[in-house]
Amino acid sequence: MAQQNSTLTTALTNIGQSNLSGDKRALYLKLFSGEMFKGFQHNAIARDLVMKRTLKNGKSLQFIYTGRTKAEYHTPGNAILGNTDGAPPVAEKTVTVDDLLISSAFVYDLDETLSHYDLRSEISRKIGYALAEKYDRLIFRAIARGARAASPVSATGFVEPGGTQIRVGSSSNESDAFSSSALVAAFYDAAAAMDEKGISSDGRCAVLNPRQFYELVQAVGSNGLVNRDAQGTALQGGNGIIEIAGIHIYKSMNIPFLGKYGTKYAGTTGQTSPGNTGDFIGPDLEDASGASTGINNDYGTATEFGAVSAGLIFQREAAGCVEAIGPQVQVTSGDVSVIYQGK
Repeated sequence: MAQQNSTLTTALTNIGQSNLSGDKRALYLKLFSGEMFKGFQHNAIARDLVMKRTLKNGKSLQFIYTGRTKAEYHTPGNAILGNTDGAPPVAEKTVTVDDLLISSAFVYDLDETLSHYDLRSEISRKIGYALAEKYDRLIFRAIARGARAASPVSATGFVEPGGTQIRVGSSSNESDAFSSSALVAAFYDAAAAMDEKGISSDGRCAVLNPRQFYELVQAVGSNGLVNRDAQGTALQGGNGIIEIAGIHIYKSMNIPFLGKYGTKYAGTTGQTSPGNTGDFIGPDLEDASGASTGINNDYGTATEFGAVSAGLIFQREAAGCVEAIGPQVQVTSGDVSVIYQGK
């Protein structure tokens, strides 16, 4: 028998390499990016509830308000050249882009090597959460301020409605903010107020604190709340409320709520603190006026909201959001321009 010798040749497949060349870990960065975007998109709800515009080659964007006009009877033989009062009056609101909002982390290569868990994925999720939290808080604060503001249309002889504040319950007790019957009544009051102002029913929504939301969920079947689309298992899953008075309901811990964000453990809410050091009860409202570093719009001071804000009901035109740069991930990889955001 003849013995045949052969040489076995193998090639190492670098699955992180792009087109079989360059950095062997280049494609691994996509996992980090994907996690960040999911973290942002799953937690930011305000972006899709208001008017959002993309800004190119400028620092601000103009939003136009138009007031009401009137109907007049025509006199035969007269030219139709516009109403005698020159209506409708027009006003503007200019939204200026704030400075670059960032969240960053430095991952030491050795730490990543020694770690027994997926370090980058976890950090990227937290980055997404941080960006979404700040984003939502500023938009919700702008809406809360709008409820306390007069109409930008202020021409003499024209009366245009501004914001409206609805009292939840019949007293100033914080516990009324968690009463399902008081909340339902407030929803119908708010819907009536928007109808009286001639506000479109399209795009009406509400954002409540999670505890308020779940109080409403538990009240399905009573207090006039009937939701035939979500009962049984869906109700137990916390999806028992879709809308009240045509107002779609969302929940968020990022609305200015009783002087804080998040959940407040104390007396009137009927909750007891866990007692652990560093209990999370939600941070106090920080200053977000034009004097704050990086902020070029006025979102109000902490004292402006006090302890009276207990939920938002609005239509999508209640606030405008301008984006010059959308959410994105940048990894240094030795590029100093990423570190300083410039060249």
